[in-house]
Formats: sequence, structure tokens, C-alpha cells
Amino acid sequence: MLKSIHHAAVICSDYEKSKYFYTSILGLEIIAENYRQERDSYKLDLKLPDGGQIELFSFPSPPSRPSTPEAMGLRHLAFVVESVEKVCEYLESSGIAVEPIRIDQYTGKKYTFFQDPDALPLELYEQ
Repeated sequence: MLKSIHHAAVICSDYEKSKYFYTSILGLEIIAENYRQERDSYKLDLKLPDGGQIELFSFPSPPSRPSTPEAMGLRHLAFVVESVEKVCEYLESSGIAVEPIRIDQYTGKKYTFFQDPDALPLELYEQ
């Protein structure tokens, strides 16, 4: 029935800052960028190498997202990477704080977390 995740939608507080983060820092490809005048809102469609997508939205004065302690709702977005260490080094060299690398107790895979400009938790998970 369900085959894969097509996209995840993210609402940001500062469109230009988040656009830079997702495209220039994380390297996602822009598929389409649209300004919706009636909503005073941007919608930026971003593509991951495997075809998955992130829709980045801006809205005037969006409410803050509860994050900690574990709030109900979407917990985080996780990205597959070849090497957690290499991506962490790159992110840290770009001024992005990264949590210490952990080992998944069930799979033995390395993973860690960092945040986007609005403190949305993002995970790196080793292939």
C-alpha cells in the first residue's frame, strides 16, 4: 500500500536563513520556489539525492514548535549518510552544533542530532 515517504513539510521563521541552511549547508537541490501572495508565504520544494523531498514553507508569525521535553507530534527528520563522523565535521566547520555521536542499541549503527535554524531536530543516521 504505502511505498515511501514523498516529502516532509517544514515551516520556518526566517525564510532566507532556512533556505540558505537547507540548500547551501545541507546541499539539497531546489526543485521549485513559489511565492504565494494571497498567503504572504513562500513554498520551496527541495530534493534529496534519493528523490525524497522537503517542502520549506514560510508564513507570517508562525507559532513556536514545542520541542522538549518530548512533545507530541513529529519528533525529528532523519537523513541517511555514509559517514556520520564526516558529516559532523562538515557541519561543525560550518558553525552548526552537533550532539555527540551515539550507537543505536538495536542496529549498531551510528547516529547523532543537530538542529535547523528554528531548532527543528534533524538526525544523521549511518548507512
